[in-house]
Amino acid sequence: MYAVVDIAGQQFKVEKDNFVYTHRLEGEEGSKVEFDRVLLTDNDGNVSVGTPLVKGAKVTGKIVSHLQDDKVIVFKKKRRKGYRKKNGHRQALTKVLIESIA
Repeated sequence: MYAVVDIAGQQFKVEKDNFVYTHRLEGEEGSKVEFDRVLLTDNDGNVSVGTPLVKGAKVTGKIVSHLQDDKVIVFKKKRRKGYRKKNGHRQALTKVLIESIA
């Protein structure tokens, strides 16, 4: 069984007992979170697609940890002008364990 869920503006295909890395969510480590913006569910071939959401569907999970993604280097240069700009960014993420799909 799997579901497609909208979490913080992004769509994720989630299954029970799998991990999802999302943008930083509010909440402490170990706290439970519920996602009610379920767009699609599949229960052994029985697919239900929402218009735009599936009524009564809910995905629950547990926040495992807050972490940061790998660094992304942004480098800008204009040739023959002496212009160089180097910048880095690390995205704040939350690791969520999916516990149930209802």
